Amino acid sequence: MDINERRRFEETTLPHLDAAYNLARWLTQDDHAAEDVVQDASCRAAKYFHSFRGGNARPWFLSIVRRVAFDWLEQRRSKQTVTFADELHDRSEDALNPEYLAIRQCNAELVRQALDELAAPLREAIVLRELEMLSYHEIATVTDVALGTVMSRLSRARQQLQRRLASTAGTE
Repeated sequence: MDINERRRFEETTLPHLDAAYNLARWLTQDDHAAEDVVQDASCRAAKYFHSFRGGNARPWFLSIVRRVAFDWLEQRRSKQTVTFADELHDRSEDALNPEYLAIRQCNAELVRQALDELAAPLREAIVLRELEMLSYHEIATVTDVALGTVMSRLSRARQQLQRRLASTAGTE
């Protein structure tokens, strides 16, 4: 890769590293694995950058991240993971307020658990739409499914999340 190609690659992919990490994190459910997945996906993207035809690089790059994440999941299907709770290690002033920390941790954990309970295709769709703010068309590109499938997955994911969170709120 020559210097101009490398510069173009960096300008194309670097703005999307946060989105790539976020998607990888939700798919792998492991912070360290997400870092590895994004690194591997970046290497693959660099290797095949010549195949990028321009346009919006975000769906192109996220589809590579998705493929690498699924490869990682396939290789480690039987292994258990431990997640790192960022909110427990946050040093902001609000984090020092025990009441705020307890509420934040409780709400975040409820949503995280509800998301984790979704089937992978539903979790993937909701993360791409609600957390990464991708359009339905971009999600269809990333996941390589029809637009109608994206819409039905999002609908089912939202319904299941709503039911799970409502039932959790009703039990407390």
